[in-house]
Amino acid sequence: MKIVETVEELQTIIKKTKKNESVIGFVPTMGFLHEGHLSLVEQAKKDCDFVVMSIFVNPLQFGPNEDFDRYPKNFERDRQLANNAGVDLLFYPNVTEMYPTEPAMKVIVHEGVDVLCGKSRPGHFDGVATVVLKLFNMVTPDRAYFGMKDAQQVAVIEKLIRDFNLQVVLVGCPTLREEDGLAKSSRNVNLTAEERQEASSIYKSLQLAKKLILNGEHKAALIKAEMTTFLQKNSSGAIDYIELLSYPDLHQQEQLEGKVIIAIAQQYSKARLIDNIVLEI
Repeated sequence: MKIVETVEELQTIIKKTKKNESVIGFVPTMGFLHEGHLSLVEQAKKDCDFVVMSIFVNPLQFGPNEDFDRYPKNFERDRQLANNAGVDLLFYPNVTEMYPTEPAMKVIVHEGVDVLCGKSRPGHFDGVATVVLKLFNMVTPDRAYFGMKDAQQVAVIEKLIRDFNLQVVLVGCPTLREEDGLAKSSRNVNLTAEERQEASSIYKSLQLAKKLILNGEHKAALIKAEMTTFLQKNSSGAIDYIELLSYPDLHQQEQLEGKVIIAIAQQYSKARLIDNIVLEI
């Protein structure tokens, strides 16, 4: 596995690789890798000839009171995991390399950001879309792999690719979970032992909603009320949101129909956790 820290070296290697007509897969991450990230690499290895992973904690997508400085980092561990997973090229830039000057412009996301995480994190998806567009232009991949744990992010990037006519195929991969159902996340290490036990209730509440829907209940307000009651009984985490929306348009629905996302965010003492399931009704 080759490790590069500059855009120039990255693009030199990519150009040489493309001369062989290799299919390039790209897995963008913010590091502190876990099995969820590695499952993206596994899928990329199946689909592509050459797999690039980036590790970059993007300051543009963190608000002033968010956890940018606390975001966990362990590059040596990440390097070993990426190498063992079969990553061919690891791009590890610093902030100055990614933003050598104060940006004169950035992507502004207008659709699908006034709900879910975007509602309480204004500007977050502007930062996500801006850095993803930069990374796509740097790596020029054929296929890019994202986890469906952040389904709103996947929806935003689908629209980024559509609106800017980017020549990349987005591949959304299933959420990887712990044995008790908790979605694997770099932020899980910030949970206390008690919070970690309670956090399994997030996925259980999603399964409760799924059961209600399969049993014929399609009223969004009623399902949301049942989930809220369940979480309040089983968790000390503060509910940031519970939303039931069309997907990937992310529009409100009183009566659920078609493809829908059931999504939740909970705030614990030092970690904000998100999870979702997508269903066809």
